[in-house]
Amino acid sequence: GIETMGGVLTAIIEKNTTIPAKKSQVFSTAADNQPAVDISVFQGERKMAQQNKLLGNFQLGDIPPAPRGVPQIEVSFDINADGILKVSAKDKSTGKEQSIQIKANSGLSDAEIEAMIKDAEANAEEDRKFEELAKARNEADALVSSAQKAVKDLGEQVTADEKTAVETAVAELETSTKENDVEDIKAKTEALQNIIMPITQRAYEAAQGQGGAEGFDPNAFGGDAGQQQKADDGVVDAEFTEVKDDKK
Repeated sequence: GIETMGGVLTAIIEKNTTIPAKKSQVFSTAADNQPAVDISVFQGERKMAQQNKLLGNFQLGDIPPAPRGVPQIEVSFDINADGILKVSAKDKSTGKEQSIQIKANSGLSDAEIEAMIKDAEANAEEDRKFEELAKARNEADALVSSAQKAVKDLGEQVTADEKTAVETAVAELETSTKENDVEDIKAKTEALQNIIMPITQRAYEAAQGQGGAEGFDPNAFGGDAGQQQKADDGVVDAEFTEVKDDKK
């Protein structure tokens, strides 16, 4: 798999997959106008990417300037019958592609794989907590970005008191994400959500009354904060966020 946002290992090809095999997944950027993404390829069973074996890495650059979450980067893993792995990353908007080839003997031996499986089983609870914390942080980060963008885009439609409330909630949430208290991060994420939702809903209704709100999503702050960048599951090196594709 590859390292994704929050240091999580996002599996592309699961263990015990019959070869030859080819699988792809679409990811996106985690920052506005991000010019490149780093692809780090790992083999292993642990949820934290760095606790697995690094097989190789490469970079896909020249990504056109765009808001976070907009670029679509398709990452493909292709293992042939000889066990040679080709990993490629393609910007779907430009067609630009980079890849790396990993030889069959570059991975883990059978004994190492067995040891890693046992290690993962022994540390299952630790991995669960790590994944839960990474997910909470990523959802918080996505909501902060969306909230700040909404306040900027709506301009004078947001009152001074509302701006102060958003700024305070953002600061508290950003402070919380630096700690390891998942429940506190979730609580402060919900607090920010409850402040920003009425603002954006009011603006949407006003725009509808004036004949439309092109490009504005009234649901951007509803329900689960993880929906902000459609990144509520496996998250894509602090360079990436994953774009879920229900067809896969």
